[in-house]
Amino acid sequence: MVNADPATQGLPGPILHDEVVPARAPWLFRIRAGQTLRIVDLEGNQAVDFLAYAAADDAERYSAQDTIAAQGNIFLREGAVLLSNEGRPMMTITGTSVAYHDTIGGACSCESNTLRYGHHTKAQHACVDNFLDANVRVGRGKRDMVSNINFFMNVPVEADGALGIVDGISAPGLTVDVRAEMDVDVVVSNCPQVNNPCNGFNPTPVRMIVSA
Repeated sequence: MVNADPATQGLPGPILHDEVVPARAPWLFRIRAGQTLRIVDLEGNQAVDFLAYAAADDAERYSAQDTIAAQGNIFLREGAVLLSNEGRPMMTITGTSVAYHDTIGGACSCESNTLRYGHHTKAQHACVDNFLDANVRVGRGKRDMVSNINFFMNVPVEADGALGIVDGISAPGLTVDVRAEMDVDVVVSNCPQVNNPCNGFNPTPVRMIVSA
């Protein structure tokens, strides 16, 4: 029987988990070594904030600094290896429908919203809240927060070094595949930001598919 679901075409093995994460919501899942996580941008132009922690040792987690230094580039493309703070490969981007992904835009918080967009935004739900919500379920807290990846988010760097947050580079149905090189806890904030164009001012759901 032919698989008619385009979102699952090309996955390396059978599907182990398939879940739609609502707009603005957190997600936590353990991905075993060798398994692949496919993130599907269902409606397009949605930023997906992403962290990874080593399942065997909570102190080992994704390191933006090590990853950027090792590849000599601030953008993540197909073939990029996500390194831990111990310098070990955690996950590899094995496929992507968009040209690159952001490593430097960070996660929105009530504090950064207030600073950038005004005090009236302070009560808005933010990615930091989502990360804390997911992490607390497995005993992690604020001290375990680190710089994150923003899949599908477009953060160009201008010639003078200034950063911009502009319309995303994704479209409905586009994907990124990330293969685990060790057992990892993946923590995602399906970004709730409505004050800048990273989500087209309208957060939408994403789909998480784990395959063997």
